[in-house]
Amino acid sequence: MSDSLRDDFRRLKTGVEFFSLRYVCESEEVLSVRHGVCEPPKWAHDRGVMISVIDRGGSGYAATSDLSLPGLQRALDEANVFAQATRGRLAMDLQRVAQPQCQGQYAPPPGQDMVTMSLRERYELLAEESANCKIDPRIIDWATSLWTTHREQRYLSSAGGDIRQEFRFVVPNVMVTANDGLVTQMRSLAGQYNGYCRQGGAEVINAAGFIGSGAVVADEALQLLMAPDCPIGTMDVLLMPDQMMLQVHESIGHPLELDRILGDERNFAGASFVTLDMFGSFQYGSALLNVTYDPSRAEQFASYAFDDEGLKAEKAYVIRNGILERPLGGGISQARAGLWGVATSRASSWNRAPIDRMANLNVEPGASSLEEMISSTERGVLMKTNRSWSIDDSRNKFQFGCEWGQLIEHGELTRVVKNSNYRGISASFWRALRMVGDEDTFEIMGTPFCGKGEPSQIVRVGHASPACLFSNVDVFGGDG
Repeated sequence: MSDSLRDDFRRLKTGVEFFSLRYVCESEEVLSVRHGVCEPPKWAHDRGVMISVIDRGGSGYAATSDLSLPGLQRALDEANVFAQATRGRLAMDLQRVAQPQCQGQYAPPPGQDMVTMSLRERYELLAEESANCKIDPRIIDWATSLWTTHREQRYLSSAGGDIRQEFRFVVPNVMVTANDGLVTQMRSLAGQYNGYCRQGGAEVINAAGFIGSGAVVADEALQLLMAPDCPIGTMDVLLMPDQMMLQVHESIGHPLELDRILGDERNFAGASFVTLDMFGSFQYGSALLNVTYDPSRAEQFASYAFDDEGLKAEKAYVIRNGILERPLGGGISQARAGLWGVATSRASSWNRAPIDRMANLNVEPGASSLEEMISSTERGVLMKTNRSWSIDDSRNKFQFGCEWGQLIEHGELTRVVKNSNYRGISASFWRALRMVGDEDTFEIMGTPFCGKGEPSQIVRVGHASPACLFSNVDVFGGDG
């Protein structure tokens, strides 16, 4: 299909200055076992193209699932109508933006494919972990799931762009709910946001620690039932990678999206406390904070070679030694802002236009072991796995809750606590970063559920981080 589209693309008739075609074909499977019962598999298949036009100061696009030559021509003609209607009405003249002429491809490493396991084997794996969850009558709800997706993309442009990309996504999870009287607690392998999500095949199941996780997750849910509430007060907080990913996502990723900073998202998903003049000088965090946009890790959820407007993707620091360096913005936003960004113009599917999105946004490892961070803490809480999040429409003031908490007292891990929460202000919080974990604490995670845009777009995002220790954080429990 992709090759025939290339031939038809060359046959399209138009007199516009620039046009492009973006083809997306996606197939997904969702398997789940709940209360030991195999639920029916869910399969979905979707494909289509979007054609974009830039001509004489105007821009337009149109999407279609009719992949015949007449269908493509109609979409091109419709996109051209919108392009002519927007002449002189855009935020900037897109003729000033150099269109990428990249050619290349991106594909998963050989052998990384879920077809190495039959459908029966996948269900048996889920059923075994589901059975392992039911270790006590107080376990009232439990489920295991495996979500796999195969995606193919092709980008063609009149400027000579020709890009093929292929992706395989794997998302395993275990969710357990325990109840005792008026107390209910939930524990999961990877949170409600499905944090152990990666590109690859069957090896992702092992990398996520899925095998054997059912009994562990259930036991931790029971521990939380009997645990006291998290204490209230100002203390140190040690965030593990599965909570760090949400912290990075909300208080670094979204504030640095360049279209927010330029004001494009204010009426729907909010703006940002970051302004254009902060880049190159603003102290976003302590000198220990180093954050990269990194599309080069093959196993990470949002790795790719080119963004959805054909811009080549390369690793870059967005925060280095605590100083804000680059925004997360694609070619058009970079031209509008007069700043270097990164290749993050992305669309959720063929029927959505690319906009500025975070992709793989990672905290680089530091030099501290987990033991060193714990032993250096006189009074604090270790927190894992996000369960709730709230942040204002400038992505500045926030409060987050975690499934799992454990007190640190006089340099040692002690009691488990439930309903562990903390709050802060983005830059002040990151400036309180006092220790960054080493490679041994580093984990690769992400989420399939990053929402933004109007109309709404849900995209895959990758985050990797070590454990990190913060000083003087406002912590509270269930009644705080």
